[in-house]
Amino acid sequence: MSQIVESFPLNIIDEMKLFYKAVLTPAPNGAIFRAKTNNCVITGYRSGKVLFQGTTPMEEAQKWGKHAKLSHMKVAKSDVGPFHPPESLYTSYHIGSDEAGTGDYFGPITVGAVYVTPATGEKLKRSGIKDSKSLSDKRIQELANEIIALKVPYSLLVLSNEKYNTLQKRGWTQGKMKSIMHHHAIKTLLKKVEDQPLEGILIDQFCEPSIYKRHVHSENESLPRGLYFKTKAESHSIAVAAGSILARTRFVQEMERLSKKVGFELPKGASKKVDQSAAEIIHKHGPDYLATCAKVHFANTHKAEHYL
Repeated sequence: MSQIVESFPLNIIDEMKLFYKAVLTPAPNGAIFRAKTNNCVITGYRSGKVLFQGTTPMEEAQKWGKHAKLSHMKVAKSDVGPFHPPESLYTSYHIGSDEAGTGDYFGPITVGAVYVTPATGEKLKRSGIKDSKSLSDKRIQELANEIIALKVPYSLLVLSNEKYNTLQKRGWTQGKMKSIMHHHAIKTLLKKVEDQPLEGILIDQFCEPSIYKRHVHSENESLPRGLYFKTKAESHSIAVAAGSILARTRFVQEMERLSKKVGFELPKGASKKVDQSAAEIIHKHGPDYLATCAKVHFANTHKAEHYL
């Protein structure tokens, strides 16, 4: 588990308490509040210190960064040690890997891994490649076509909903699924570029490196040499950003295919609209049909029952 400690004015800590009102938990002695999100526990103390602790504390801390008293944050445990990438990696010969579809009820999980050289990295930057989360589906498709046109080596994996649900019932967490997908996408790409120079492999971090390592070892696989992790890696590495584009493009394509299959456009995310769409599918095709197009262990499956 990683953690970040930062100092804030007390009025900002009061604002945080209001912001996290829906997820507040009992606060320890000396604390103004404690809140627990899906991936992070936030504790604000009367001393002005705020502790962000969990699998992705940096993402939560960055929401409040502009209010911080200190000019820098204490580094999370996961950002040090053998898995922390050197700055030189981002402009070198390296592989970057990212995924899409993990938070969406409908659709598969996709993982894209891309190999870049310093030269192709610059070409991709000039094309406008950046994190797919900030781009429209149309623009993502355009950029994916540019990546392919440049003949950049890549690999792409899709975990169908049927396979996802089977693994989940077998006891696999989504974290393990993503770890194994990243591992095999990278493994496939390494074979394609085995004669090319390579200074490292970077994964957009979604869990602690030790947990990733454990998942890979549990399937009798070994980690490749020069493996690194970094949160928000797509903003540092053009290879990760390109992997994000390819993964998101394939996710969108799969969503279009599934939409045609069920007879209407499936919404992305996990909103109320998603609950209603799940109910419509159950009404038209029966509850078992959801396993062919949705991650059925999500709470949306139960919420859909209210609309039947």
